[in-house]
Amino acid sequence: MYYIGVDLGTSAVKLLLMEESGKIEKIVSREYPLYFPHPGWSEQNPEDWMKEAMEGIKELTSEIDRSQVAGIGCGGQMHGLVTLDAEDHVIRPAILWNDGRTGAETEYLNTVIGKDKLSQYTANIAFAGFTAPKILWMKKNEPENFAKVKKIMLPKDYLAYCMTGSFCTDLSDASGMLLLDVKNRRWSKEMLEICGITEEQLPKLYESWQVVGTLKPEIASELGLSADVKFVAGAGDNAAAAVGTGTVGDGQCNISLGTSGTVFISSKDFGVDENNALHSFDHADGRYHLMGCMLSAASCNKWWSEEILHTKDFAKEQEGIVKLGENQVFFLPYLMGERSPHNNPDARAVFFGMSMDTTREEMTQAVLEGVAFGLRDSLEVARSLGIKIERTKICGGGAKSPLWKKIIANVMNLKVDVPAVEEGPSMGGAMLAAVGCGAYPDVETIAEKFVHVVETVEPDPELVAKYEERYQKFKKLYPTMKELF
Repeated sequence: MYYIGVDLGTSAVKLLLMEESGKIEKIVSREYPLYFPHPGWSEQNPEDWMKEAMEGIKELTSEIDRSQVAGIGCGGQMHGLVTLDAEDHVIRPAILWNDGRTGAETEYLNTVIGKDKLSQYTANIAFAGFTAPKILWMKKNEPENFAKVKKIMLPKDYLAYCMTGSFCTDLSDASGMLLLDVKNRRWSKEMLEICGITEEQLPKLYESWQVVGTLKPEIASELGLSADVKFVAGAGDNAAAAVGTGTVGDGQCNISLGTSGTVFISSKDFGVDENNALHSFDHADGRYHLMGCMLSAASCNKWWSEEILHTKDFAKEQEGIVKLGENQVFFLPYLMGERSPHNNPDARAVFFGMSMDTTREEMTQAVLEGVAFGLRDSLEVARSLGIKIERTKICGGGAKSPLWKKIIANVMNLKVDVPAVEEGPSMGGAMLAAVGCGAYPDVETIAEKFVHVVETVEPDPELVAKYEERYQKFKKLYPTMKELF
């Protein structure tokens, strides 16, 4: 049997076809537009996701016996606000995870409602990208639209609704809405009241591997698939990527170098960092995880290379970088503001320390190092909680760079394990579908069977010491500049 994994990303939907044995048969990627109607705003049209996902599934399955497709699972960009009216029409473009318009609403939640109460209700505080502040923004700024809202959902759940008719979400993705009682795995009545919405407007909650429905007959017919194909709840992209890299169970770590960057630590027990610098979310394995998220990671290198240097040859730009741990140039990677650990949508990127002899290579190196230092900020919070991490998996587009992996290993002083398959969320989605269809008993079993490490990047004690000195300088830059943003 075959299983389809869907990664509904910010720039494209990536689809993966997996055999029951774990072998990847085919991968397809289809892009869609991203809109910035005002500075700091970020939106997409949900109809574009559905259109490209449908075309992508047709292309993905064009060379196989389609009757052998058993299940579909999605990983998706988190936090986005998708709203439907009584006729199931999309009311307005989706407001995305990296949208910064909700400064006032975030401030209201954190100061007037109060961080202690938010943490008590949801295990988290408000961040500009979360869904609850977006609901408050819509209520205040678009009251006519808000009055029409019958269904509130997350991006990947729009695909599930269109394809199956099931109004559903999973607990890992719902954790990032600031509407979920994470510890007790249910909607928070207090948060619904604060946001002025009802539980009827929110989807039914499922564990990530649970089957939410089967394909609508008309969808199955268009795709050439059986109407018996099972659709599982899926997971937020980071939890799905964690499944895809085997970061399940207790005390495992995964670093994702995608558009955003994350440090993801799985845990069998519920826990909250007292300063709420890390997110405390439900995990796709049925347990919990802590996560630090920086809003710009591999996107920093993409911006620097494509927009400033006007090149897409990332590898060539990194060829001349040899003096690791000795760079005098620093880069603050806050192109879209920052989430963990600063929670400041007004933060901005900065180059610091250039001189007349600064080279192009040093500037590129500073970008890669700045992202690594930003991720280290989150790791330090985890370490302050007594969590001992000695190694991590790595995934995402940035993980294709040997140099970046080496920088990460030495900045963070971790052994970096590279999985054989680096497909992250799409692989995780396919694995969740296989569990939901009964091919494997649980998420940990399939992860143990499928995930194989092909390379480990070891930290070099000499480089670790050099980077420790650089990191201590980096740490002082944000507090110094904070008032200027």
